[in-house]
Amino acid sequence: MDLDAHLPQIVAGDADAFGRWASAAEQELRVSLRPFAAAADCEAVLQEALLRVWQVAPRFEPDGRPNALLRFTVRVARNLALGEARRLRSTPLDDEALERAQHAAAGPAPAGADPWLRQVIAACRDELPEKPAQALGARLGAGGSEPDETLAARLNMRANTFLQNVTRARKLLAECLSRRGIDLEAEWR
Repeated sequence: MDLDAHLPQIVAGDADAFGRWASAAEQELRVSLRPFAAAADCEAVLQEALLRVWQVAPRFEPDGRPNALLRFTVRVARNLALGEARRLRSTPLDDEALERAQHAAAGPAPAGADPWLRQVIAACRDELPEKPAQALGARLGAGGSEPDETLAARLNMRANTFLQNVTRARKLLAECLSRRGIDLEAEWR
């Protein structure tokens, strides 16, 4: 089944359509993350990937093949998992093994998106200062498909400045969400 049938409504910002899409896509996304289960928090990675896809959906352009948004989300989730595995590893791991794990996967079915949470996140993003908002927007827009150095150059920032702005944006978002009653720890579970 081509889940891109939901795409026009998702692009238009229909949270219910995104919920239906996420519900149908969840099983395949979870299966694609299995190779990272021992090296990364796959639940957090899945939630982050869905959040990023929801945020970039209005700009998403399908490639004409079935399940374009699902394939894009799998790529985003795997890139996030790979980065998380590298960041969290306490003992050296074979990068080739991680790369092989990134390319393993498949499967389809349940989850949902909270429209209120999306609105709160959007409101908090709107409150970000200009440079952190630009850096975070660039990173989310790239969906894990471009290195930070490329994104920084596109924004006429040095890589270190770009990373500082992303860190600042994440901190300010977390503070804003906390002020609005969002328990981030509970949301990641």
